[in-house]
Amino acid sequence: MRLNEARRDLYRRLAKEQGYKSRAAFKLIEANERYRFLREGGRVLDLGSAPGGWMQVSSELVGPTGIVVGVDISPVRLKEKNVVSIKMDINDPAVVTKVQEALGGKADVVLSDLSPTVTGVWELDQTRQVDLTLRSVELSRLLLKEKGGFFCKLFEGERAQEVRDEFRRRFKSVRVVKPSASRTASSELYYFCEVMKEVAGIP
Repeated sequence: MRLNEARRDLYRRLAKEQGYKSRAAFKLIEANERYRFLREGGRVLDLGSAPGGWMQVSSELVGPTGIVVGVDISPVRLKEKNVVSIKMDINDPAVVTKVQEALGGKADVVLSDLSPTVTGVWELDQTRQVDLTLRSVELSRLLLKEKGGFFCKLFEGERAQEVRDEFRRRFKSVRVVKPSASRTASSELYYFCEVMKEVAGIP
């Protein structure tokens, strides 16, 4: 077994042992250990929340005084009492109002692990993932506190620089993260951005 496959199997096994819905939970855990953006009592918005691993991690870290709201086109069912799952497309204009009502205010953190339904045509898949990521940035402008944090996935490829430029236009701090739970050969990178800018001429 190659090292990459062994690592993937390790995190899959750990997720099962610890009750997480997916091994992606460990990507968020590692990033949070580095940057400490999920804190007790926080309000968290998780875009692309299915199957629910990131919601579980967030729920544990914000505790009973915090709240985690997940949005996905697929239903997410969790037993944690401080989570709310919204079954909705993030491109639906009504999603902003729904999230605001569920959060009870603006988010301290926005998470985005959004991926398109993979077609196997890389150029198409990467373009769709970029569009989803740009939409998550736009939702952050509307739903994230000024000094809040934004943690998201981005597929590397032809349009990746376009997204990095948008991160830098919107946020004062942008850091790249490659969690151990990500496959070495994977094109995905994660970015942690914080403190939103007021950008003249950009809605």
